[in-house]
Amino acid sequence: MGAESKLNGVEIDPAHCSRKKAFQITKSFFPVLEWLPKYKVKEWLVSDIISGVSTGLVATLQGLAFALLVAVPLGYGLYSAFFPLLTYFFLGTSRHLSVGPFPVVSLMVGSVVLSMAPDDKFYIRSSNATGLNKTLIDTVSRDAQRVVIASSLTFLVGIIQLVFGVLQIGFIVRYLADLLVGGFTTAAAFQGFVSQLRIVLNVSTKNYNGIISIICTLIEIFQRIGTTNIADLIAGLLTIFICMVVKEINDQFKHKIPVPIPIEVIVIIVATGISNAADLEKKYNADIVKTIPRGFLYPEPPAVSIFSEMIAAAFSIAVVAYAIAVSVAKIYATKHDYPIDGNQEFIAYGISNMFAGTFSCFVATTTLSCTTVQESTGGKTQVASIISAGIVLIAIVALGKLLEPLQKSVLAAVVIANLKGMFMQVFDVPRLWRQNKADALIWIFTCVASIILGLDLGLLAGLVFGLLTVVVRVQFPLWGGLGNIPGTDLYKNVKDYKTVVEPGVKILRFSSPIFYANIDGLKSSLKSTVGFDAIHVHNKRLKTLRMIQKLIKKGKLKATKNGIISDSGTTNEASESDEDLDDPEDLKISAKEVEIQVDWSSELPVKVNVPRVPIHCLIFDFGGVSFLDVVAVRTMRMIVKEFERIDVTVYIASCQDNIITKLEQCGFFDDNIRKDMFLLTVHNAALYIQHEMMHRDIQDPIFEKISLMQESKEPVDFSETGKLDDELDVQEEAMRRLAS
Repeated sequence: MGAESKLNGVEIDPAHCSRKKAFQITKSFFPVLEWLPKYKVKEWLVSDIISGVSTGLVATLQGLAFALLVAVPLGYGLYSAFFPLLTYFFLGTSRHLSVGPFPVVSLMVGSVVLSMAPDDKFYIRSSNATGLNKTLIDTVSRDAQRVVIASSLTFLVGIIQLVFGVLQIGFIVRYLADLLVGGFTTAAAFQGFVSQLRIVLNVSTKNYNGIISIICTLIEIFQRIGTTNIADLIAGLLTIFICMVVKEINDQFKHKIPVPIPIEVIVIIVATGISNAADLEKKYNADIVKTIPRGFLYPEPPAVSIFSEMIAAAFSIAVVAYAIAVSVAKIYATKHDYPIDGNQEFIAYGISNMFAGTFSCFVATTTLSCTTVQESTGGKTQVASIISAGIVLIAIVALGKLLEPLQKSVLAAVVIANLKGMFMQVFDVPRLWRQNKADALIWIFTCVASIILGLDLGLLAGLVFGLLTVVVRVQFPLWGGLGNIPGTDLYKNVKDYKTVVEPGVKILRFSSPIFYANIDGLKSSLKSTVGFDAIHVHNKRLKTLRMIQKLIKKGKLKATKNGIISDSGTTNEASESDEDLDDPEDLKISAKEVEIQVDWSSELPVKVNVPRVPIHCLIFDFGGVSFLDVVAVRTMRMIVKEFERIDVTVYIASCQDNIITKLEQCGFFDDNIRKDMFLLTVHNAALYIQHEMMHRDIQDPIFEKISLMQESKEPVDFSETGKLDDELDVQEEAMRRLAS
C-alpha cells in the first residue's frame, strides 16, 4: 500500500500521524495552544478584564515594594512585575497564577546582592567648601552593580530551572516538606521585617552579611533608634495598621465581599498625595522614592563571570521559587479542576526568568497576593495576567513620575503587612509539638538556622536535618509484640491491649524496611519480645551437656530410659564453674545405648542456670517491611537457625512478594529453611501452629548427642560457639571483607 497502512479497515497516513504527534508535542510545550482556541469570549472576557485591572494595580505597587527587599532601585521592581508575565502566558500550565516578585524569593535574591555589592565597596571621598573630607557612598555605581548582580542571578536561576524541567526532575521539591517550608518562610519573614524596619524608621545601618547578620542589623537599628525620622515612622505605622485591619476584614468577610478591598492601592495613592501636598521631604526630611525611570532599558547579557560566586544560592532560589509556585498552582488547579504539569512549570519559570534577566529584572515566582486577587475577582485564564501586565506597562511608561513623592517607609510598611501570614505560622508550632515532636523540631530547627545562618545556608541545614530525622525514624522504627484478641482474628500490641493472649507463641511486628542501619534494632526488639537470647540459651545447654557427660563418666549420674538420675546416696555438687568444665580427668565408663531425653523446662540434675524457653514458635509480622538488603537477609537467616537450634520454629507472615524474591536472590532458602515457613497472615500462622502442635510428636534435638555420649568412650564435642558454624556475625564478616 506504499506510504499508507490500514487500522481497523481505515486507511492511515503515516505523515498525518507524525504531524499530529508533532502538534501534540508542541501543545505540551506551549499550553496556550490547548486552552486559547477554546476560550469563551462572551463568558470569560469581561471577568478577565476586571480581574486583570485589579491584579495589575496590586502588582504595580508590590513590584515597587519588593524592590526594597532586593536592594535595587524601585523602577526595577516594575520590570520584574511585567516581563515574566509575557512568557508565562505562553508556557505556563496554571490558568490562575499571577507571576512576579514574592517576598521570600526577593529576600533570598537581596541577600546575594548585598553580600556581593555591600556599601563598603562604594565609599568615595569628597571635599566640601571648608576643606574637610567626607566619606560618601557612590550610589550610582552601587545601584548599577546591584542591578547587574540581581539580573545575572535571575538568568542563572532560569537556566537551572530550565535544566530541571528538561531533565524531568520536578520531583526534587518533594524533599521540601511543608514543615521545612513553614519554618523557612517564617525566618524569611523575620529577615524581611528587620530589613524593612530600618526603612520605616529611616535609620541607616551597615550591610551585614553571613552568619548572624540579621541579629547584627537588629542590634544596630536599636543602637541608632534615636535618629528615627518621626514622619516616616508615623506613616509606616499607620500603613501597617490600616493594611492589616483591612486584610483581616477581607479575610473574615470574603464570602460577602465580591472583590477584596485593594487596600495597598488605596493607601499608596493617599500617602503619595499627602507627601506631595505637605512636602514631607523638605519639611521633615522624609525619605521618598524620588526617581522612577520611564520606559524600558535595552536587554543586556548576564555577567557570566560572576556565576561561580552565586551558583549555590541560585540553586536554592530556583528550587524554593518553583516549590512556592507549584504549591499555589496545585491549590487553584484542584479548586477549578484542571491539571498542572510540574516539569512544564519548571520550563515555564526557567524561560521566564532567563527572559526577565536580560531586561534587568529579579527572580519571579508566583505573586501570592496578586494570584488571590486574580482568582477572587473572577479571573478565568492567563488573559487576566496579560491585562494586568498592560496595567504595569502603563505605570512604567506614564505613571511612574506620579509616585515619586511617595515615602519609602510606606512601601516598607506594605511589605511588612504582607508578611503577616508568614508570621502567623508560628502559632502552628504548639499544635505540631502535640501531634509529632519530630515534625515540630524540623520546623523550629529550619527557622532558627535560617535566621542565624542566613536563608540559603539555613534552607540547606533544614533540609539536611529533615533527612536526618527520616534516617533516625527508619533506624529506630516502631515495633511491638502482638497478641490475639480472643474470639477474633485481630492481633494488637500487648503493651496497649491488656486482654490479648499469647498461647505459647511470640509475634513480633517490625514496622520498617530492614537494612544494615537498623539490624541492631531488629535484634534488640526480638530479644525484648521473646524475653531471652537464643545464642545464650544454646550455649548454656551445651555447657550443661558437657557437665552431664563428665558426671556420667564419674558414675555420679546414670542415663536411663526415664532420663538422667543421680546414684542413690550420692549428692551431686556439680556446678557450671570453669574448673568443672575444664577438668582433664576422663573416666572411661561404658554404657549401652539408652534412649533418654533432657527436659529443659524441668529441674536439671546439675547446678546450671539454663534460661527457660517458654515458647515453641515465633512469628514475624512483615506487613510493614517494604524491602530488605543483603545484610538483613543474612541476619534473618542467622536468626532462623539460632531459634531452630533451641527448638523454636520461626514463621513469617504478611510478607510481600518482592521480599520473597529478594530472599531467593540472596540465597536465604536451603534444605532446612523452606518456603512453607511463609504464611498469608498472622492469624493463618497462628492457626497453622495450633494445628501442627496437636499432631506433632515433639522430639528433643539433643537426644542424638546424649545417645552418642553414652556409647562413646571419648567426650562428645559440645563446642561452645556464639555464632553459627556456617555463618558469622554480619558486621565482623563485613570488616574482614574490607580488610582483605
